[in-house]
Amino acid sequence: MTELQNKDKPEPVKPRSRGIYLLPNLFTTGALFSGFYAVVASMNGHFENAAIAIFVAMVLDGLDGRVARMTNTSSAFGAEYDSLADMVSFGVAPSLVVFNWVLDDIGKLGWFAAFVYVAGAALRLARFNTQIGSTDKRYFIGLPSPAAAAAVAGLVWAATEYDIDGAPYVYFIAAYVAIIGVLMVSNVLYYSFKDVSLKEKVPFLILAGIVLAVGIISISPATFLWILFLAYAVSGPLLWAWRKSKHKPST
Repeated sequence: MTELQNKDKPEPVKPRSRGIYLLPNLFTTGALFSGFYAVVASMNGHFENAAIAIFVAMVLDGLDGRVARMTNTSSAFGAEYDSLADMVSFGVAPSLVVFNWVLDDIGKLGWFAAFVYVAGAALRLARFNTQIGSTDKRYFIGLPSPAAAAAVAGLVWAATEYDIDGAPYVYFIAAYVAIIGVLMVSNVLYYSFKDVSLKEKVPFLILAGIVLAVGIISISPATFLWILFLAYAVSGPLLWAWRKSKHKPST
């Protein structure tokens, strides 16, 4: 009888742990600091350092998730913290860097272009968080915010390195920033590279191509990194147009 009574008793609820995993959140904090540093550097006129800091944030952002999965330290807190850090590093920071660089010269239009980018990043991150596990992992819906940040920061970095004054092209730059913001909230598909396994064997030519690409980027990181992420940003609309033309009924 005692055993039956013990079985009927509900098990005591274990207290929720208030601790957090340190290692992956250190990388997230580093990415957050890089985004914050980019804003401060741009306010002081150090645009090259600001742009480089955004690329550093990209590297750290890519590492935190992989480290969490490798060490089995993923958590809901880490996911939320990562999303907030992404908003600072890939949403607010790039828009303020390009605004302080040249968009401030055209007043409200510059404000508008920068805000379109920030709003696009916020909406992109919110949509991504609500669609986790319900979409094809091979593709992103809309331009990923780190790639969008690289497309904007890469432009600032390349122009600064070659001492190009952005003032004569300020309206084109404003349109460029706004378009990048719109691409983030579009339904255009972008290849995610998540189905690429680093553990499987690959042909020798692929490794040779990677080595060649690294060598080319090392010649002028500012220029070739910008071209690389610009090409990725354009790849989505081009793929969309190709699919539309492929399924267009012949007359």
